[in-house]
Amino acid sequence: MKCVECMFAYPSNNKQFRRWFVAIRASWRDTRLLFRQFRSPLLVFLITVIGGGLAYYQLSRAYGEPTDTWLSAIYLALTMVFLQPFGEFPHHPVLQIFYFALPVIGLSALAQGLAEFGILLFNRRARSKEWEMAVASTFSNHIILVGLGHLGYRVVSQLHAINEPVVVIELNPSADQISAVQKMGIPVIQDDASRPATLEAAGVERARAIILCTQNDALNLQIAVKARSMKPDIHVVIRIFDQDFAQSLQQQFGFTALSATAMAAPAFAAAAAGVDITNPITIEGKPLSLVRLKVKTTSKFVQQNVEQIERTYDVSVVMLKDEQGEDFHPTPNRIISSGATLVILGKPERLSSLVHDS
Repeated sequence: MKCVECMFAYPSNNKQFRRWFVAIRASWRDTRLLFRQFRSPLLVFLITVIGGGLAYYQLSRAYGEPTDTWLSAIYLALTMVFLQPFGEFPHHPVLQIFYFALPVIGLSALAQGLAEFGILLFNRRARSKEWEMAVASTFSNHIILVGLGHLGYRVVSQLHAINEPVVVIELNPSADQISAVQKMGIPVIQDDASRPATLEAAGVERARAIILCTQNDALNLQIAVKARSMKPDIHVVIRIFDQDFAQSLQQQFGFTALSATAMAAPAFAAAAAGVDITNPITIEGKPLSLVRLKVKTTSKFVQQNVEQIERTYDVSVVMLKDEQGEDFHPTPNRIISSGATLVILGKPERLSSLVHDS
C-alpha cells in the first residue's frame, strides 16, 4: 500500500509507472496478436494429432492390431509426432507408414509455426504493413494521427508521454521515424490516409479523435471530411496554415483547426521582446497561451491597472509579481509598476499584440 501511495505522490515515480504500463500494454497487445497469427499452424497440428489418432484407431482395428480406446490412439499419435511412441512397433505395412508419416506432418506444421512466431516476436522491423494494420485492429477509443513529419512526431511523442493510445498513418515515413514510433508500441500504417480503406484499417469507426498534421491543407481537409463521413461524432483536430481558413473551418464544421501562423506569431514576437510564451492549448475550440513578461520603465503598461490591460487586449492577468510580492489573483484596480512581472492568459493573436506594445 505504501508503494502505491509513494508512486502517486511523486511525479517522477508516476511517470515511470506510466512508461512501464504503456510498455506492458503494448507488449500484451503484440503477444496476443502473435498468438492470433499462430492459430493456423496450431490448428493444423491439432488436426494432425486428433485426426491421425482417430484414423489409426480405425485402421488398427481393421488390420488386427487394435488399440484399447480412441483416446489412447490419439495419445499414441501425439507421442508419434515427438518420436516417442509407446507400445510395440506394428507389423502391418499400413500402420508402419503411420509411424513414419505422422511425425513428419506434425513436426513440419509445428516447426513452421514456431519459426514464424519467433521471427515476428524478435524482429519487429520485419513485420509488414498488414501486421501493423492487424495491431491497429486491437485499438479502441484511440487517436489516429495522420502525417509523421516534424510536427506529427512531436505530437505522437506527447500523446505517448500522457499514455494515450495512438495509431499513425504516413504514406512515406523514414526508417528512423518508423523505428522510433514503433519502439513506443505505436503501429505505423504506411498508406494513403485519403483512402477509406486506410482509415478503416486504422480503426476510425472505433477512434475518438483524428489529428491531421500533413503540410497539405487540401489533403488535411479531404481526410477530415472522409473521417467525419465514416464516424460523424469523431473529434477532428486539423492543421491549417491560413488563419482565416482555420477559423472558417471551426465555425462551419466544428473542427478544431489550428493555424501554424497564429501559433508561431506570438512566439516570434515574444522572442524578439525577450519574454516567455507557452505553446497553445485548445479550450472550447480556442487556442490559448500563457505569456510571462517583465514591465520595463519605458513600457506603456507602467501605472496602468490590471483591468485596463485585460479590457484593452481581451486577456486575463493570472499573476502579478512586484515589490509587494506574488499575487495569483490580482484585483482589477491593482497598479502595475516598473519592474513588475506579469503572467497573462489569452489567444495567441491577442498576446502577440500585447507583447508588441510592451
